[in-house]
Amino acid sequence: MIFCGVTAGSDRSNYPDNAWVEQRNWTHVRKEVGYRRFDTTAELAALGALYGALRLYKNFFQPALKLKAKERVGGKIHRKYEPAATPYQRLLDSRQLSAMAEKGLRRQYEQLNVVELRRAIERFRNTLFDLVEGKVEDGFRAARRGQPICIDGRQRKKEWLRRRQAAIQ
Repeated sequence: MIFCGVTAGSDRSNYPDNAWVEQRNWTHVRKEVGYRRFDTTAELAALGALYGALRLYKNFFQPALKLKAKERVGGKIHRKYEPAATPYQRLLDSRQLSAMAEKGLRRQYEQLNVVELRRAIERFRNTLFDLVEGKVEDGFRAARRGQPICIDGRQRKKEWLRRRQAAIQ
C-alpha cells in the first residue's frame, strides 16, 4: 500500500534506511532490555521510564562515529570516520537550531549528571526485569537466563521440555 509516497507494509527491507534502523534496534533497544516480552501496564510504565533516561544518556553523553568515506582498495575496504561526537554535539555544530532552542538544549545538558543518569538507567532496568521475572505463565516463571523455574521452586525440566515439544508440534 502506498500512502503519501511511502510504501507501507510488513516488508521493511524495501526501505532505504532499513540497515540503519535495524542497527539502532540492537544498540538502543535490544542491548538494553533484551528480547523479552513486555505486555503488562506495569512493564510498559517501567519501559517508558527506562527509555526516557536512555534517550538522555544516548543523545547527550554517548559519542558515536559517523562514516565519512569508504574506499575500496583491491579486496579491502578502507573506511574513514569523522571524530566521535554525541548527537547533542553534532546538532550544536550543525548550526540549524534557533538561538532559543540551542539555549534550551544547553540548559538541559548542564542540569544532567551522567553518573546519576547511569544509576537511574540501571535502577529502571532492574525494576523492569523484576516485573518480568515475577510473571507467571503456564505454571512457570520466566527466568533471567532462560531456564524454566517452577512456581514452588522445584526444577521440572523434563515436564517443561515435554510441554514445549507438544506446543511446537
